[in-house]
Amino acid sequence: MVEQQRVRVGSDALQRLVEALAAQLGRAVVVDDPLVRLVCSSQHFGDADPVRIHSLLQGRAADEIIRYVLDQGVTQWQKPGFIDGRDDIGLLTRYCVPLRERGHLVGLLMVVAPDGTLAPDETATITQAVPAIAAQMYADQLAAGTERTDVQEILLALVDDSQVARASARQRILTEGLLPDAPHVVVSVVQLSPSLEPPGQLEMALRGSLERFCRSRSATGIMAVTPESAILLQCYTRPVGESELADQATSILETLCTYLDASTAPVVGVGGVQDSLADARTSYDEALVAARAARRMPHLKNMASYETLGELAVLLRLPDEALNASLLPKPVRILLNSPVGQRLEDTLRCFLENAGSIPRTAEALGIHRTSLYYRLRQVQEITGLDLDNGGDRLVLHLGLRIRALLEPGSIS
Repeated sequence: MVEQQRVRVGSDALQRLVEALAAQLGRAVVVDDPLVRLVCSSQHFGDADPVRIHSLLQGRAADEIIRYVLDQGVTQWQKPGFIDGRDDIGLLTRYCVPLRERGHLVGLLMVVAPDGTLAPDETATITQAVPAIAAQMYADQLAAGTERTDVQEILLALVDDSQVARASARQRILTEGLLPDAPHVVVSVVQLSPSLEPPGQLEMALRGSLERFCRSRSATGIMAVTPESAILLQCYTRPVGESELADQATSILETLCTYLDASTAPVVGVGGVQDSLADARTSYDEALVAARAARRMPHLKNMASYETLGELAVLLRLPDEALNASLLPKPVRILLNSPVGQRLEDTLRCFLENAGSIPRTAEALGIHRTSLYYRLRQVQEITGLDLDNGGDRLVLHLGLRIRALLEPGSIS
């Protein structure tokens, strides 16, 4: 009837408070953090559902459950309420109490209530227990936060403009054993758009999406997190490939989509792999450029690696006010504004990307070579440039690459 082994990450003091409340109620009680991740769980009383069992075994609920709970707006609730059960995902109805301490949401207390009701004496018992549980959650988080703040300051110093600050931070990292001076160092940056999500929720979501990448079999990392962005520094003991870093970025985005509303529109930028901690600032600068590319270029699907940007990496170092349609060469602007500009733009881009090969371009576009020759003649007539001239080709190709960085509708 009672679980003897339970997964938990809360303090012993918090566990005792939760167990005491569960015993008084005769119902299972769970405390989650604001991301609906399991902190600690009581014994159950024959009221375990598939969601609870999964959380106990895996240490967290499935993404579908987390998103369902967060979609109820529980992080904004000012008073307790019921979260309706759903048979299709194996969830029994729960009574949810937002745990707040000193104005901060520190967690969510869940009491299993299959029939969607609690007796008045039960709600009174929960109300009486909540202040002590919230206070303990707050104390536990403060204790964990002190160490995180120190690490965060060190990482921010490591990527600072000051060479002296960077050298001092590197020495502290090595002296305190935070990271090894491994031969493969890479920085990733995550950025969020302004949204209505509470700052604490944003910061916790960023931390939750990155923390599992701070320690693996091949990498050790540290992170710095604010409500708007995060920095992840990783040291690898072996060479790390672009595909592995791309998979990591994808996982980060997927996790953030579970924890946050779509309005936050997260992007991930990955810097180049450097040879030591001394070069972490270089990878950080590159990650910022990559994040800017991810924000500006929809086809990148919210993530970009500096190493794959090519010449765009240079252009993306220009300030926003300079990165506008005035950068486009005049022949390209004329082409784009012509009545058949879209078709000719696609044709020209394909032609240039295929190194001027007529057979490959015609095959890629699915048109006859005669039609391709006709379109290319139109390009030359409209732009006044010669596609057989290397310099003219460079002007057109660079112009189209700049075009990919501009906001839609900004060309005139």
